[in-house]
Amino acid sequence: MDGWYVDDRCFNCDVARQLAPDLIEEADGKSRIRRPPRDEAETRRLHAAVFACPTRSIRPLSGRPDQRLDPFPMPLDSGVLLCGHNSRHTAGANSYLLLRPDGTVMMVDTPRWSRQLADRYSAFGPVTDVLLTHRDHAAHGRRYADRFGARLWIHEGDLDAAPDADQVIRGLDPVEIGQGVTAHPLPGHTRGSVLYLADDRYCFSGDSFYWSRATGDLAVADSVTWYSIEELATSLTRTAGHLRFEWVLPGHGDRHRLPADEMSRRLSELTTRAQRLRPRPIDFTAVQW
Repeated sequence: MDGWYVDDRCFNCDVARQLAPDLIEEADGKSRIRRPPRDEAETRRLHAAVFACPTRSIRPLSGRPDQRLDPFPMPLDSGVLLCGHNSRHTAGANSYLLLRPDGTVMMVDTPRWSRQLADRYSAFGPVTDVLLTHRDHAAHGRRYADRFGARLWIHEGDLDAAPDADQVIRGLDPVEIGQGVTAHPLPGHTRGSVLYLADDRYCFSGDSFYWSRATGDLAVADSVTWYSIEELATSLTRTAGHLRFEWVLPGHGDRHRLPADEMSRRLSELTTRAQRLRPRPIDFTAVQW
């Protein structure tokens, strides 16, 4: 439409629609251009979607997208940036840079691998840790950790996806992995899923829960739960009361910020809803983005 299109490599990961929901919509299980950008701000939002898309499926009819409009890593808040450049090898998952008060940086999950991207990310400070939320997002973790000279973290339940991890989270108890940063094991989506909580402000939830634009609330992707939806409900019941945060920053699904008390209320309600869920066949089309 009017100079832009989405090609047939799109696998409906929702990344582009998170970044430009007014310009890109879902139709027939894929993204498509809703309308062209009308001003500079919309052009920049469209290009954010272009450079985040894991299949590079958002294309201009004439030439290449403007490389100068690549916004990544893109600040979301004073302490966190969105890496962009999502990888096909993580099913298009989002990844983040967490800036620490001492000037160091933690990477949560991984974008596609590129030396040039690694240099961009490390420009914000020495990256000390690469935190994997679960097995589905382990691609490129070792490579980024080695490039940065950082420690690679994963839970023992998903250790076979990163058997050369430097730090292995064990059991179900929370683990402090850095000043103000805690790992909360949250088995359910996978056996070794982990949630990372930083500064009582940022919740990196992996694929355990996310913000759904369709429902305007926190949600779990029960139709894409590889291990056990009942176990996820148990994990949320055990953990929800110990979590306080403003930002939910998932791997898949949208990001959102609310006052911490409001997030706590919504997480409690999500826990109650999750307790009523039962196993169902894997169905990516049933996810309420």
